[in-house]
Amino acid sequence: MLLAFHKPYGVLSQFTKQEPDHVTLAEFGFPKHVYPIGRLDWDSEGLLLLSDEREWNDWLLHPRYSHERTYHAQVEGVATEEAMVLLRKGVFTQGRKTRPCKARLLEDPGYPPRSVPIRFRLSVPTSWIEIILIEGKNRQVRKMTAVVGLPTLRLIRVAVSGLPLGDLPIGKWRELGDKERDILLRGGK
Repeated sequence: MLLAFHKPYGVLSQFTKQEPDHVTLAEFGFPKHVYPIGRLDWDSEGLLLLSDEREWNDWLLHPRYSHERTYHAQVEGVATEEAMVLLRKGVFTQGRKTRPCKARLLEDPGYPPRSVPIRFRLSVPTSWIEIILIEGKNRQVRKMTAVVGLPTLRLIRVAVSGLPLGDLPIGKWRELGDKERDILLRGGK
């Protein structure tokens, strides 16, 4: 079984609570024995895959397969093409250089407001960018945008390995069909 879930803001990508007030995957009615493939931080939103088939974990997460993960980030400040060039080349963060990635400026994608509003300051504009990574280090997009002077305010994963989040409602999940599984097996190609 392979599931797509639109993870809301404020939900941990795990089934067990570490604190009484944590919201976890256990609250969304998933079938028994599925587990998340990778993770999204509690303050990130978007596509999270879950499965009870262990082979998906290695296939989608191991760097040797170079599966792309696409993110839309609302950042503080005016994003420039110069900042995108820096991101594409890789930036130094926490003593290592990130792998080259794809990065581009986005028009406002028109996402509905987040359940907990982003920090808003009248004197500081925001911008949207798209980043496509083939690695997934802890809080990597947030660290990369901070390095180029564009702190991330909102982060949404919109695709994994060519499989889009699409119009799956926030907080809902569905089982993937054969065509979608094939997209993941082909790595989006």
